[in-house]
Amino acid sequence: MMARAALLPVALLLCLALAGNADARRKAGGGFYELKNRKGDFSIKVTNQGAALVSAIVPDAKGNLADIVLGYDTVAEYASGSASFGATVGRVANRIANAQFVLDGKTYHLIPNDGNNTLHGGPRNFGKVIWTVKEHVHNGDSPYITFYYHSFDGEQGFPGDLDVYVTYQLSRPYDLSIRMNATATSKATPVNLANHVYWNLAGHGSGNVLGHKLQVHASRYTPVDGSMIPTGQVVPVSSTKYDFRKLTAVGNHMDIFRGGGGGYGINYAVDGLQSAMRKVARVQEPKSGRAFELWANQPGVQFYTAGGLVNEKGKGGKVYRQYGALCLETQAYPDAVNHPEFPSSIVRPGHVYKHDMVFRFSSQASYYDA
Repeated sequence: MMARAALLPVALLLCLALAGNADARRKAGGGFYELKNRKGDFSIKVTNQGAALVSAIVPDAKGNLADIVLGYDTVAEYASGSASFGATVGRVANRIANAQFVLDGKTYHLIPNDGNNTLHGGPRNFGKVIWTVKEHVHNGDSPYITFYYHSFDGEQGFPGDLDVYVTYQLSRPYDLSIRMNATATSKATPVNLANHVYWNLAGHGSGNVLGHKLQVHASRYTPVDGSMIPTGQVVPVSSTKYDFRKLTAVGNHMDIFRGGGGGYGINYAVDGLQSAMRKVARVQEPKSGRAFELWANQPGVQFYTAGGLVNEKGKGGKVYRQYGALCLETQAYPDAVNHPEFPSSIVRPGHVYKHDMVFRFSSQASYYDA
């Protein structure tokens, strides 16, 4: 009996050790996490693989629920996919010309992954890494989840250590907030984080978004060259196909190229004080009545109509095709680190980068007649 009693603490410690290892494995790998409002008609799913938004379930004008975010069924697909569905991209979103920049007299060479340029921070950007789940409150009045990632000095060629936090939160009645904070701890570095969610307010995989109506609160945009690098100019949208100052169907003035490419992929200079929280855009889908307003505190917003989607296998057996979604990525101006005339994207040691955005969803039957 004494021998058996002596074995009990050993067995207990072994069980605790195995359980601890299992927890460690779960924390080390990717998973899915849900946030849901009290009513149960508004919810999102996210993954710590890329701190990505996986789904958003939102009611239409008749109360019918649909997932309006393009994405994948498995964490492995988020790790290997090339579309950056819902991902937090960085350390610098969008493009950096010739995969290099000069900061404080030193030239930094990055990893090109878009021709000669670096896109979204490189091939192993923040959307391709596992983040740590710091907090998760999955229901209640304001459910939220916070992810953390430490980007090391030299990662993908960027200088300095960077501590990054991303929080997704739901609030009443149908608001989704995304808050991104990053602190440089050792060296000055460019920082430009963006959320790369693909929206289709009729439901993911339901067809193209050419009939969605869009308003962008921007009277200027940054033209690009043939490599999608800004020329350095900031010019008026007036009398161009980029003028969405009034609600306009996305496809009204769009260049359409079947089989891939075409459409929009441009940065707007958002009107108003660049660091202030302000209205950026509004999107409406006439048939369902779903809509959202986007508010943020960044200088620019990238409007992209998913011209590069070609038969991408998505959630639930859906196949996503060209123009099957739109992205509105609030951000610093693309290639700002190589354009001193643009708002600076440099974060100095001890300083905190803050990027806040809110998607305010609504529905209204009269949109169909608008």
